[in-house]
Amino acid sequence: MAELRDLYQEVILEHSKRPRNYRTLAGTSLSAEGYNPLCGDHFVIYVDVEDGRIRDISFQGSGCAISKASASMMTQAVKGKPTADAEKLFMDFHRVVTGKNNVGVDDLGKLAAFAGVSEFPVRVKCATLAWHALRAALAGEKQAVSTE
Repeated sequence: MAELRDLYQEVILEHSKRPRNYRTLAGTSLSAEGYNPLCGDHFVIYVDVEDGRIRDISFQGSGCAISKASASMMTQAVKGKPTADAEKLFMDFHRVVTGKNNVGVDDLGKLAAFAGVSEFPVRVKCATLAWHALRAALAGEKQAVSTE
């Protein structure tokens, strides 16, 4: 179990240091801002949707290792997927990081690295910030999403 936890920590640190899809996405009309006033995490998610699929996705901003890694891994997980699949993935991810249900944690792939976040309730907001911003972008919401 300790080896698995160490591996998960490595995955999170790797994505925090070298986030994937960390850029602005020009020419997209879907974007949303996410802000955690408690710790200062702040991201903008950019989404390009075509025919109900997330054709491209990126993010910009700053935050702790967990929030940045979560945003990075989220972009990889949803890119190319139908928006309905992204919503389902959000729900599954949210259940796991809040400790409400670990059934299906294996279906999360690398996102399972965040399962341990449920042991630290204050960090759940860090792990889910980008996800809430993605949902807001897909819904066309213009107001910033806050974790408070």
